[in-house]
Amino acid sequence: MSKMGPPHGGANMPPEKAKDFKGTFRRLVSYLKPRRKKLAAVFLVAILSTVFTIVGPKIMGMAITELFEGAYGQLQGVPGGGIDFGVIGQILAILAGLYLFSSLFSYIQQYMMSTVAQDTVYDLRQDVNKKLEKLPLEYFDGRPNGETLSRMTNDIDTIGSTLQQSLTQFITSIVTIVGILVMMLTISPLLTLIAVVSLPLSLFVIGPILKRSQKYFSSQQKNLGRLNGHVEEMYTGHQVVKAFGHEAKSNEQFDEVNEELYNAGRKAQFISGIIMPMMTLIGNLSYVLISVVGGILVTQRAISIGDIQAFITYSKQFTQPITQTANIANIIQSTVAAAERVFELLDEKEEVEEITTSVLARAKGAVAFEDVDFGYGSNLLIDKMNIDVRPGQTVAIVGPTGAGKTTLINLLMRFYELNGGRITVDGLDSREMSRHELRQNFGMVLQDTWLFNGTIRDNIAYGKTGATEEEILAAAEAAHADHFIRTLPDGYDTILNQEVSNISQGQKQLLTIARAILADPPIMILDEATSSVDTRTEIFIQQAMKGLMEGRTSFVIAHRLSTIKDADLILVMDQGKVIEQGTHQQLLDKDGFYADLYHSQFSAKVAV
Repeated sequence: MSKMGPPHGGANMPPEKAKDFKGTFRRLVSYLKPRRKKLAAVFLVAILSTVFTIVGPKIMGMAITELFEGAYGQLQGVPGGGIDFGVIGQILAILAGLYLFSSLFSYIQQYMMSTVAQDTVYDLRQDVNKKLEKLPLEYFDGRPNGETLSRMTNDIDTIGSTLQQSLTQFITSIVTIVGILVMMLTISPLLTLIAVVSLPLSLFVIGPILKRSQKYFSSQQKNLGRLNGHVEEMYTGHQVVKAFGHEAKSNEQFDEVNEELYNAGRKAQFISGIIMPMMTLIGNLSYVLISVVGGILVTQRAISIGDIQAFITYSKQFTQPITQTANIANIIQSTVAAAERVFELLDEKEEVEEITTSVLARAKGAVAFEDVDFGYGSNLLIDKMNIDVRPGQTVAIVGPTGAGKTTLINLLMRFYELNGGRITVDGLDSREMSRHELRQNFGMVLQDTWLFNGTIRDNIAYGKTGATEEEILAAAEAAHADHFIRTLPDGYDTILNQEVSNISQGQKQLLTIARAILADPPIMILDEATSSVDTRTEIFIQQAMKGLMEGRTSFVIAHRLSTIKDADLILVMDQGKVIEQGTHQQLLDKDGFYADLYHSQFSAKVAV
């Protein structure tokens, strides 16, 4: 069985060294600037809480000294000697009050810091969410979904966890180190020198350990991303994996990546885990030396026994904040690395900025491609494409796989930007109007259905803001979905589960068609919309679509050529170019590429 320990923060985000620590850290701090007053208050409260705690051992030492001297005087028969329990009681009351105030300020500190941390994380999530809305489709096409989700959730959670826990701990540790150093100096400069020697020794010891662990943390981060991507792919495509019998191969890939993650994580955590034992060893050596020297000073009456007890307590406390600071430094490094990944997402190139000079309320439906060029990089997929579609026409787009059919639709919707030429709607350049305004004039029914976790009613109503019950029912009836919906236990209130697996693929398609009908756009895009329904339902849908497309411009991507015989214009694409266009009969009469495609489906003639 593969083994994997939990990474820092509990959010599956292991520490990693940031590429630009200073730049990323400054940028992360900029998110805290709007809350600098609260942070100042947190800092002040943390100081008060720590100071009260630091003074405690000194006051406790006073009580011990009082107890010792009283008992010693009584044993020696000193006149007026004896233990003054009244004074000791007053000292202990003061001590209890200090610890009570320390706990109160600590509570206030945690409460205020949790607010600061959550507000900061809220702003980060808002910025990332807004950024995702502005990213072009090519960003999502070029990256695994798990990678983007990891930055949106795991990385931001790591930042929030560090701000809420480690930042206040860091402040407390620094104040504790300074405070204890001051208190020790007031007791004995000589003993303080012995205790302080452990500080550079500690830094000397943990420095190489931290440096060595960085490469393993980096490997852990890389393999975690690979594992997230693999799990996400295998989970979303588990039916295909099972259908092709790739369970063993999938498990083998998982085990391989998981084992690499385990090995990197084990080494990283082990090496960084050495810090605490090493610090404990150094602290114990310092403690022994202080005890010996302090005992000598007590016998020489250089300091009181209460002070030596307080100093020993301080010396043991002195290494603890140093250890915490070292651990927090490692955590902060991982947090800055997580922030860097978030900022990389925020710095991604956005869609071309909109320059809105044209207004398109509701299009009539005239669409034209004028010398359109498009490609990924220097390789053009579409070269000098020219198409002229009149309002109300039904345009079918056919061609072999990879011919550019779906790319043409993506360009029409401005999911991708053109390399050259222009696309016009009602004579207006699509780049001169807002994307929202442009896309409001299009309705899409794709081969790959998309429905969300919610009621069937809500999924249909997604097509139109403020849709009435009557409009939803009418759209469902027009799409021939009303009958099957009413046969469900809860009818239109049936909740689709997260995977939308409680209805069939054909029923999913009917719902997306109903949603498009409800939207009532002037231009429709149908990408093999009836490919997932049975023959009888397909006939009903084609009838509904025929009524829906009347008076509207429609683009139909079809693989079954029998469904587009009545199209006003058929565009035949191959290798990114429109090589033929015309009606069904005109293209058959040409006996060209389209005729070969058609006859390959309906006769024994082999397609060329």
